[in-house]
Amino acid sequence: MGTHQETERKYDGAALPGRLDRVKGVAAARSTDPEELDAVYYDTQDLRLLRRRITLRRRTGGEDAGWHLKLPRGGDVREEFRLPLTAGPPNGVPAELARLVAAFTRRAPVRPVARLRTRRAAQALVDDRGSTLAQVTEDQVTVQLLDAERLPAARLPSAPADGAPAGAADGAGTEARGWTEFEVELVDGAPALLDRVEELLTEAGLARSSSPSKLSRALGEPAPPEARPDGPEQAEGTAGALVMDAFRARLETLLHLDPAVRCGEEDSVHRMRVTARRLRSLLKAHRRLFDRDRADPLTDRLRRLTRLLGQARDQEVLGAELVDGLDAVPAPLRPDALRGRLTERYARGYRTAWQRAVAELDGPRYFALLDDLDAFAADPPLRGRAGRPASAHLSRVLRHEQRRTVRRLDEALRLDPGPRRDELLHRARKAAKRARYAADDVQSQVPHRTAKRAAKFGAAMKKLHKVLGTHQDSVVARQELIALQGEDTAAGRSDAFAYGVLHERWRHTADTAQRRLPELRHRASRRRLTRLP
Repeated sequence: MGTHQETERKYDGAALPGRLDRVKGVAAARSTDPEELDAVYYDTQDLRLLRRRITLRRRTGGEDAGWHLKLPRGGDVREEFRLPLTAGPPNGVPAELARLVAAFTRRAPVRPVARLRTRRAAQALVDDRGSTLAQVTEDQVTVQLLDAERLPAARLPSAPADGAPAGAADGAGTEARGWTEFEVELVDGAPALLDRVEELLTEAGLARSSSPSKLSRALGEPAPPEARPDGPEQAEGTAGALVMDAFRARLETLLHLDPAVRCGEEDSVHRMRVTARRLRSLLKAHRRLFDRDRADPLTDRLRRLTRLLGQARDQEVLGAELVDGLDAVPAPLRPDALRGRLTERYARGYRTAWQRAVAELDGPRYFALLDDLDAFAADPPLRGRAGRPASAHLSRVLRHEQRRTVRRLDEALRLDPGPRRDELLHRARKAAKRARYAADDVQSQVPHRTAKRAAKFGAAMKKLHKVLGTHQDSVVARQELIALQGEDTAAGRSDAFAYGVLHERWRHTADTAQRRLPELRHRASRRRLTRLP
């Protein structure tokens, strides 16, 4: 399966300017041969993909004929996955693409919803070396809705736009109507080129399209996934609005990380795990705003998901730390085979845990969790206190998280070094992490002065969290080294010296971390950090 990152902008208007080579950095605008494109778009009956601005289509004609799946990556960028026309069962979506949208479709049937025919005229914007910087296209689009009566958001443009063709219906579906639109897509050019081209198009009377895709223009913009006509409105500036805006943003991130995890994209397991943790921490830190009968079960189920993802992440991190640590062993005393054995061991452990995680993502328990998270976002079970001012609520939450963190840390620091102290320091680490998340997750939702103070609180907790995390990594690594030494001894291998060097290195790391804790505790406990404007 091929992948491609697409960066483009769409425009509406009457016509392109006559000289596109007037754009700075463009030496010439070369017309290419016209193309006739014919694409069938797929979605669920209630347009779950369109609601998330996801495009799934099978297109003939043009240089990139085949199956295309486009996932939004923020701004003008979309990640495109491609398969040949022959992929998949007859009249069905290829399994590889269906799995990548499973978090959005949740096993609802995916079928054709529209057919779009496009007559495309294109110009390549090239530099003085002949490299193509961008492609500018004029698309005359004809759309035919398929089974329109069953599409709740379906609508057609009331009349052909800008002289675009209008044809009669052929086969099942509605009468075909059309419009003209323009696209600018980067090829080898820098993103700043889009702004320069846009200036020229604006001068010529073109305006940025309000529709993110041809399909959204054909079917209309459905309501966002969290919207419900009967759902409660949280007034701007209230605690409920603050927390639910953050909740919805994290949920969107979680869903859009799902395809990356399934593809095995680097660092995707870690990012999805962190996002699920942040969702859970948000529910716990602000639990007094919610009906606990609905919120608490979600936190428990999110914990299970984070633990499952954590099994893969822990193997990845631990393996890298132990393998890199071998550099501290003097070369003459470093067993040559040990690096290879450790690399293979933890790579195998990661693959097994990743496969287990992906199997969970294909299961009913995961889809039920996503359904319930969506329902929570659409109809949050807010209590009366959710109507209080956001800044006052956030200040109380940060003070609570601060006291909780400092209390756990003090309890650990009163003990002598040993397993019990390590256990309590681990609990303090988790408290500091939740305090950090409580500050981080709402900064974009509050006024600047409040966000600035919350950022200072989050920075103090982040420093404490990172040092406590380093200490916990040391505890885990030393336990693992003892287990590895036992296995090697049983197998007749003698790598005791190397394991000893690594164990001592991690013990020193733990000692260094613990020496920093009193000062970090002092900084994190300053009350002024939680006095929000």
